Amino acid sequence: MTTASVLWLCASQELVLAMRARATQIFALVFAALALAVSASGYILSGGSGVQDFARTATSLTELVLFVVPMMALLVGTTAFSPDQGAAELLFSQPVARRTLMWGRLLGLFAALVAAQAIGFGVSGLVIFSQSGQDGLASFLLLGAASVALTAVSLSAAALIAGGSAGRRRARALAIALCVWFVAVVLYDLVALGLASLLRSGPASRLLITATLANPVDAVRTGVLLGIQGTSAFGSASLALLRFTGGTTRAALLIVAGVMVWIVVPALAAARRLERADI
Repeated sequence: MTTASVLWLCASQELVLAMRARATQIFALVFAALALAVSASGYILSGGSGVQDFARTATSLTELVLFVVPMMALLVGTTAFSPDQGAAELLFSQPVARRTLMWGRLLGLFAALVAAQAIGFGVSGLVIFSQSGQDGLASFLLLGAASVALTAVSLSAAALIAGGSAGRRRARALAIALCVWFVAVVLYDLVALGLASLLRSGPASRLLITATLANPVDAVRTGVLLGIQGTSAFGSASLALLRFTGGTTRAALLIVAGVMVWIVVPALAAARRLERADI
């Protein structure tokens, strides 16, 4: 068999296993329910009723996606890449390069999680379209693309965290994954803004720009807000990035490049670590 056929076989098998897993099925249902709840309850605070349009729903869903998607992808990926000791020995005793096995499983998990998210976005999108029309559809699709990008970043990080882990080391890998999620999604912004508040304007702006690009969650948030609401919804870090790049187009390109680095580099490092691991 060629490397491509082995890669496809591994991806297909992992996709089937992931789609059968109860965690993936629950994630799809919960994500769909939350998306529907957000779209249906958006006017409550303003005293109105009905289903929001695509643009307002995308804005309301942004923080939910940034919170839930990385956590789910990190946990699912870390669990998949740190199998039981016996399963790991059987898997890596096959006459297939470990790198090929990892890439195949990574693609399968990615496809399964994207399919679960597509169910959520698709169900809520059909309801929104039937009630409010297609206004703001581009913003909703942009949020879906951002969710896919976060999934890829998180799975690459999970592969790096769990590379070569098996048996009892799975618990440690899961603990590290949760710590990474907490730091990236919750703690990171608080620390960056706290440090920036202690500096003068110039150094503070440079710190905020670096902080935005160094954290893929912040980079995705900035890109989504840039696409949905322009500069009107930007915070201090995003405005500093916009001034540095000199326009929204360059800022968007820089964000895309930064996210691509966060997808590719951890995956390559994970493949290298797996090849050297003693399993």
